[in-house]
Amino acid sequence: MSSLPHEPEAFAELVAQLLRDRQPDFAVDLTGPRELLVNGRRLDLENLYRMVNNEPDRGREIVEHYIEQLFASDAARVMSMSIDFARTRIMPRIQPEGIFEHLAREQVAHVPFVNNTVVVFVTDLPQMTVSITTEQVLRWGLDIEDVEQIARENLDHYAPELEVQFVESKEGGKAAILGNHDGYDAARLLMSNLHHRLAPQLGGDFLVATPARDMFVALSRGPNAFVKRLHSRVEQDYKRLPYPITSDLFYVTRDGVAGTRLDQTSDKEAA
Repeated sequence: MSSLPHEPEAFAELVAQLLRDRQPDFAVDLTGPRELLVNGRRLDLENLYRMVNNEPDRGREIVEHYIEQLFASDAARVMSMSIDFARTRIMPRIQPEGIFEHLAREQVAHVPFVNNTVVVFVTDLPQMTVSITTEQVLRWGLDIEDVEQIARENLDHYAPELEVQFVESKEGGKAAILGNHDGYDAARLLMSNLHHRLAPQLGGDFLVATPARDMFVALSRGPNAFVKRLHSRVEQDYKRLPYPITSDLFYVTRDGVAGTRLDQTSDKEAA
């Protein structure tokens, strides 16, 4: 990336330093490989990183323009945007409960999920992805269930031609791999038609692994050797990939998604 670091965390550190230089009164902290906390608000750098990666010769120019836009009058209105503007841009993301070690739980618009995770909501803008606060939800005159419904509907239509790769294993199991790399791969566990779409190929109810934000693997419930081998790989990915979510598997049925640990696929209530 020209003079900019290629490693995601080093890239985020550079952006954080540029932000501090431009806005010395702001509190800017690095909370993930491509994520900053600016004045208590999560700022996702994924889109910016991709833009620089696509045009590395213009890397510094792109970052500086991004920072200027971030604090320009239009960007400053993000916090006060109307629901009419935001409605089609609200998207869900699955996060581990651990995010509340860095964020105030009561300030983050979210709903509880399974496997010690929560579903948070973001406004997806061309140059940035900004988390939605409970203050915004109240200003819009909505409740959190309204926001969740809007986000799930937007997710269903975000990439309607989503490609899924099916792979058969030597043990006889089958996996479905989804890799759009748009920041919402793991979140597609929340799609309303997920069971209808994958169950016929996976032999009915199935498991899903989302070790990190940009990974989604659905797999048949057997044979045991296949599931255990895949789960071992999931545990490794959870430890090494950016934006980790959980090493536990999700159990997807026609009635919803349940949290589970290996060999306990019916122990918890669907969500």
